[in-house]
Amino acid sequence: MANAPVAPFKPTLILHGGAGALARSHLPPELYARYRHSLLIYLTDTRALLDQGATALDAAVHAVSRMEDDELFNCGRGSVFNLAGEIEMEASVMVASVRPEAYGDCEGGGGPAMGGFKKRAAAVSLLRRTRHPIQLAREVLLEGDGEGAGVSGMHCHLSGREVEEWGWSRGLEKKGKEWFWTRRRWEEHKRELGHGHVMTSSFGMGDLDGMILPSQGTVGAVCLDRYGNVAVTTSTGGLTNKKPGRIGDTPTVGAGFWAESFAESAHEASGDTQSSSWTNAIGQAKAQLFDIFADCLGPAFAGTSLPTYHRLPGDPQTSEYRSNLLISATSRSHVYTGSLAEPSSQPRSHRAVALSGTGNGDSFLRTSAARSVGARCRYSSSPEPLSKAVSAVAGPGGELQQSAGTRFGRTGEGEGGIIGIEVGASGAAEVVFDFNCLGMWRAWYEKNRDGKEVPKVMVFREEYQ
Repeated sequence: MANAPVAPFKPTLILHGGAGALARSHLPPELYARYRHSLLIYLTDTRALLDQGATALDAAVHAVSRMEDDELFNCGRGSVFNLAGEIEMEASVMVASVRPEAYGDCEGGGGPAMGGFKKRAAAVSLLRRTRHPIQLAREVLLEGDGEGAGVSGMHCHLSGREVEEWGWSRGLEKKGKEWFWTRRRWEEHKRELGHGHVMTSSFGMGDLDGMILPSQGTVGAVCLDRYGNVAVTTSTGGLTNKKPGRIGDTPTVGAGFWAESFAESAHEASGDTQSSSWTNAIGQAKAQLFDIFADCLGPAFAGTSLPTYHRLPGDPQTSEYRSNLLISATSRSHVYTGSLAEPSSQPRSHRAVALSGTGNGDSFLRTSAARSVGARCRYSSSPEPLSKAVSAVAGPGGELQQSAGTRFGRTGEGEGGIIGIEVGASGAAEVVFDFNCLGMWRAWYEKNRDGKEVPKVMVFREEYQ
């Protein structure tokens, strides 16, 4: 029988369905209702799986698989066309756990085995015929758990026909080109090319008149399960009329997605940085520098409590003395070998974050957007909550927007948003999001005035009217 969970982790999740220039004039009520209905269904049935004990990985893959079958979203069946009039899809998955023991045995600890902790991240790209790219990404992730995986089993990113055929051999579903052709995406393809006639495509479809709908970006899911595991899944068809062979942020670890866990000492978690190991390291480094340069610093530093520098014995004018000043490959006599930080006696508290981005992928690549958020949480001198870190990167005026310079708002560069979940060892979790563009489709759970969790779907910063 499985052991009981080590902490009261309450399952939760957040989804995104694309971000960008979503003007109200391009989003009539009937179209808004379709998006809202789809996201609400995918949110609630994925939450039901989590409440029933599903792992974060299974739940996140389930949510994105549902979106890959929905023509509304730019992934799977609703993927956009590239310049050659073809489909090239990509997807990724990454896992982490707030419980350190999860990484040792690849178990969900107190629940069903989740897997994926050896490789942690996996991605696939340049896919054309796989119905669910996200499921192929999961297969690549879990391959690393095998005893005989070897070097090839630990690859994090695989592309093209070979990985698709490998996935089909493992039971993943293959679809014909007609499955991925949609009128909406074909019209977008033609319109952006500025062609008044039908493009030649191997899809073999004719010119069809249809409703011009606003293009959407990447989809993603971030889930927390009852065992303290987090998983992020992301899938996309990329940018409309991208160059064939282009690889975006979705399959690039640290750009369009990220998940990690890390330990904080008690004083770090409370914001007390004066006694942190980093401060200790700086202090000891200063002492070593004073020790080395004491003779140069002169009498102004006399009488300090710093260690005394001892001159090497011998005559400074001899070649033997001068050669002793050089550090040989085998000598460590002049090399500082002490620890920069004493082992902390403070108790360690673990924290995990998981993130998925959507928007202009090239901007996410240039800024390593998702990893930048995680780094702010982990390495800031004062612990930074995930909500603040997400806003600093993906919010108005954040790093993504700054990366576009004066082109922001005119070319689509720098536009995007990020969703995420942060969880501590105590079980406390927070769902976060922010974006710098007109809108971002997202769905999550929040508490109402009565303290009851209710599903929420939004696209703009304010409610749709």
